[in-house]
Amino acid sequence: MKKDLFILAGPTAIGKTETSIELAKKLNGEIISADSMQIYKYMDIGSAKIKPGEMQNVKHYLLDFLDPRLEFSVAEFKEKATEAINEIYIKGKSPLIVGGTGFYIDSLVLNYDFASVEKDEIYRESLKEIASEKGNEYVHNLLKEVDEESYKRLFPNDLKRIIRALEVYKLTGKTLSQFNTEQNIYDIPYNVYYFVLNMNRDKLYERINRRVDIMIEQGLIDEVRKLKEMGCSADMQSMKGIGYKEILSYLNGSISLNEAIEMIKKGSRNYAKRQLTWFRKDKRVIWIGKDEFKDNEEIVEYITNKFYGLKFNK
Repeated sequence: MKKDLFILAGPTAIGKTETSIELAKKLNGEIISADSMQIYKYMDIGSAKIKPGEMQNVKHYLLDFLDPRLEFSVAEFKEKATEAINEIYIKGKSPLIVGGTGFYIDSLVLNYDFASVEKDEIYRESLKEIASEKGNEYVHNLLKEVDEESYKRLFPNDLKRIIRALEVYKLTGKTLSQFNTEQNIYDIPYNVYYFVLNMNRDKLYERINRRVDIMIEQGLIDEVRKLKEMGCSADMQSMKGIGYKEILSYLNGSISLNEAIEMIKKGSRNYAKRQLTWFRKDKRVIWIGKDEFKDNEEIVEYITNKFYGLKFNK
């Protein structure tokens, strides 16, 4: 018998944290973070990580556990998140997956079995060398020639996944989408209830810009300076996150502080747009327009009722 898995996603700065806490209390749940930056220790301000005092006794998983000098894969996320889901079930509680990293969420709610495709380490290394010599965009354009759908979905800085898409094509002669079509990608061990928050684009962008200003006021520059002193550098996975790479460039003297702040705002707005595009791909998503509600309490009430309505009508 399949168990229920509740998802609350949405673009950056839309207010997932506040809504998720209230939903967890309503649904007797615990929260598993699906955020690729909040996994790192010492990276609190730039990742907008929830503070312990804001958790209201709701247990959170996959937050603040990894050294920023280490890498972390989607496969590792899936393994740890599945362990957390099972732990929550054993307690008789409901797991709530909350975050904005679409690839993390997809690893749980879609049956992607890339692991069954063998690896070609020589080909991988050759692509990495090409990227170091000619740039990520060159390798990204190689993908366009064989798998335009993945080319559009992935961005040049996502070199690891670009290389994997090229590798899958080389080994199978199929694009990632073709490879997935031959599997039942919705054949997973959960009943998925997938809610995504959205709102007026201009209002969202205002929230994003304000959040960046608040991060600067809260001490983002000092946070990045300490990470730099720890040995964190621009080539590390953690330091490629929006907010961190720009402030690091400022601290290294490459750009001014004003330039860094504007780049963070623009990068965050573009990221929000990409997130929404990502979530639109999943036909199970139930969209929640925040502008249609008076306040967060109404949103929580609506989602709770919708969840129970779907659950008991299955």
